[in-house]
Amino acid sequence: MIYVCVPIHNEARTAGLVLWKVRQVFTAFSREYTILACDDGSTDDTADVLARYARVLPLVVLTHRERQGYARSLEELLRAALQRTDRPKRDCAITLHADFVHNPEIMEEMVKRLESGADLVVAEETGGSSALPFGLRWARRFAPRLLRVAGVKDALSGFTALRLVALRQALRGGPEQRFLTTEGWCANAELVARLKPHARRLDALPSPARYDLRQRPSRVRPLDALVAAWRSRGVLRAARTLVVLLALTLFGLSVPGAQTDSGHSQGDSTGRVPKLPGAMTGAILPAVTFPVGERMTFGAKYGFFNVGKATLEVAGLDTIGGVETVRLRFHIQGGALWYALDQEIESWVGRYDFRSRRFRQSTLENDKQRQREFNIFPDSGFYREAGKDSALKTVAEPLDDASFFYWIRTTPLEVKKRYEYSRYFRPDRNPVILEVLKRERVNVADRKWNALVVRVIIPKGRGIFAEKADTRLWLSDDARRVVLALQSTFSFGTVTLKLKEYIAPERP
Repeated sequence: MIYVCVPIHNEARTAGLVLWKVRQVFTAFSREYTILACDDGSTDDTADVLARYARVLPLVVLTHRERQGYARSLEELLRAALQRTDRPKRDCAITLHADFVHNPEIMEEMVKRLESGADLVVAEETGGSSALPFGLRWARRFAPRLLRVAGVKDALSGFTALRLVALRQALRGGPEQRFLTTEGWCANAELVARLKPHARRLDALPSPARYDLRQRPSRVRPLDALVAAWRSRGVLRAARTLVVLLALTLFGLSVPGAQTDSGHSQGDSTGRVPKLPGAMTGAILPAVTFPVGERMTFGAKYGFFNVGKATLEVAGLDTIGGVETVRLRFHIQGGALWYALDQEIESWVGRYDFRSRRFRQSTLENDKQRQREFNIFPDSGFYREAGKDSALKTVAEPLDDASFFYWIRTTPLEVKKRYEYSRYFRPDRNPVILEVLKRERVNVADRKWNALVVRVIIPKGRGIFAEKADTRLWLSDDARRVVLALQSTFSFGTVTLKLKEYIAPERP
């Protein structure tokens, strides 16, 4: 659900047109939406306009009998959106003015940015200032320098999209505590500054301003606005300090003078803070512990014939959507007679949570090239296929084909037991089934290994993991869980991958 929050005061000439434009945007860009409008003590025909549009639009109107100000209205709308949602990690709010300065069509791109992993999107005004009086134009250009928010050139527009879970975290002070303490331009910058510490990613995009479409004189007094911006710098500095404290908390570092809820410093009965062995106290340990550079090379056979080779490797570290990820790579090359195959599967999985963020598959089969890429957003609960404008539901802790290989290596397995995991990122292919068949001794990579034999089944899966393929996986029966062999049986014969070489860099 998208909640479009529109604070309104004496905008009878343009409010209805703005609301109808919102409807047109979400009719073309199919998303479920609700408009939340706050009539802040209007003395013109705004109330009548809103009443007419409420009969034909998904519109909820909040009313102040007396004017309480822009910041109060905006905060009330955001709190109303948060109260209505039951999925704050997925749902979002967009703040929009009713004077037609903002172009509602920009909302489509803002929502796409949220769906691609951003938690906060700020539309920065571009152009349009020539329609303003000289003093106001000068103030509008200079004020953003006083109200700086890292990552944003202009935080004053008031045209913002935010994931509601970020708002919920920012509002932990409770309903009795004011969230926005400034007014006007300053309130817009304060909103961005207070949300930024709780946003995994902040995006900014240009939004042409149309001051020429506004049907009333500006309510901003240039000199007063600049003085207010100067005085509000302390509010934004406080919000930036929160960013530092939050980072310290996330990474488990102690803050001097920090106290527990009981009011005493953390520690044992002697008042000393206990030290943990090894790494820094409270440090977050990686969930993906395989070292970069680990590489397994396999020979591929069809029956008795050598038909190719394959590699499985930890290729490197990347960052996706502000999350540190480990890039895993599975590459197979081969062919026989008239058939040739070159396929590469790549997976980017969160280093600290072992959840897939991106999955890419590139296949060259004879002369036919195919490529598919999926972007996966575990915190938001959906995935998107590249080239398709749709978001589909995913599981809480998604894995893909390549990352499953590595995750299985970390899972406790007992002989004669069957395990079912609903972790494949496409829910219709769950549960992934593992059956630990037996232990046996195998000879690969010029040595003998103790191995666990595991049958792997992905319902509705294709290729080597199809239900009828009877895929079996041999894992070394030790802490490393090296993939020793993989075998699938098809109607035309059996395809086997056997380990030829195992390279594991020393851990730092």
